[in-house]
Amino acid sequence: MAFQKEPSFQHGQAARTAVLYCNLGTPSAPTAPALRKYLAEFLGDSRVVEIPKPIWWLILHGIILRVRPGKSAAKYASIWTEQGSPLKAFTEQQAQSLGTALQERGYHVSVRYAMRYGQPSIPEQLSALKAEGVQRVLIVPAYPQYSGTTTASVFDAVYRWGLKTRLIPEMRFVNHYHDDPRYIAALAQTVREHWAANGQSEQLVMSFHGVPERTLHLGDPYHCECMKTGRLLAQALNLTKEQYKLTFQSRFGKAKWLEPYTEPTLVAMAQQGVKKVDVICPGFTSDCLETLEEIQQEAKEAYLHAGGESFSYIPCLNNHTQWIDALADISLDHMRSWDLSAPDAKTLATSRERALTHGAKN
Repeated sequence: MAFQKEPSFQHGQAARTAVLYCNLGTPSAPTAPALRKYLAEFLGDSRVVEIPKPIWWLILHGIILRVRPGKSAAKYASIWTEQGSPLKAFTEQQAQSLGTALQERGYHVSVRYAMRYGQPSIPEQLSALKAEGVQRVLIVPAYPQYSGTTTASVFDAVYRWGLKTRLIPEMRFVNHYHDDPRYIAALAQTVREHWAANGQSEQLVMSFHGVPERTLHLGDPYHCECMKTGRLLAQALNLTKEQYKLTFQSRFGKAKWLEPYTEPTLVAMAQQGVKKVDVICPGFTSDCLETLEEIQQEAKEAYLHAGGESFSYIPCLNNHTQWIDALADISLDHMRSWDLSAPDAKTLATSRERALTHGAKN
């Protein structure tokens, strides 16, 4: 196996630690060519679509990538900002804020962000961290609930990078934090702030990204973790079972997905006389196409068209201070036993001396 070129190892160098914060990804532009490239990578991942590769390749390249890029580009264009994709902008902000939060607490930790699909890629960022002398990396997916379609795919990208790397940094992985009290508290705070500014509606709808129902029967914990997040959030907000609903969005294809589906549920609520709803997407830590276009635009239109009077979308955690603090706490929990203090001048001098001595001997 051919290994990629790596920076030379220096004996006695001071260990450095980094957090790699990983989100799903985004096209580089709201155009059909950019969407075709992005969707080919995203939908070509066997973790995302579990159909035999030869059959799926024909469907993907023969039908989907000929039709869907143009439609998806129009949807992305409706939410695109001066900073580009909202998901990328928020993910970058979160990584920067996490680095600042750790630094303010006195910890010497580098923080970078990466995208599972698109740029900057996970392999690219891991190689950059190695070049900086990082020897310990905590992988933090932006997904609170574990799923083979998302979290495991991030780990796949890390493992594949490792296959081509001679000296692999010490790695730790955060699998999930769906029931972490600090994550729940941050979610609850965003809801309270929204209610304080806009008033509380009759119902709170918690919409999570959907996955095929078969994944549940195959052992994926995602459905159960979404249900627990919803229950804990409702408890934190002192909601009764009659005051909230948990649904799943973003269905793709003809297979049965986790139910109840978000948009049909909202339509039924409007038809049953529910005049005002609040909608939050707890499974997304950053606003993106699925929240800003699918929920805030499409689902809202369907609900109002069916007779609803007020549809209020509650933004994702994004760069909320309480979420950044929670993210810092969660990261630190997983970096226990790692020395996160900044190396002092004496340590750095000793490391350089050892490196020079080793170089002279060789």
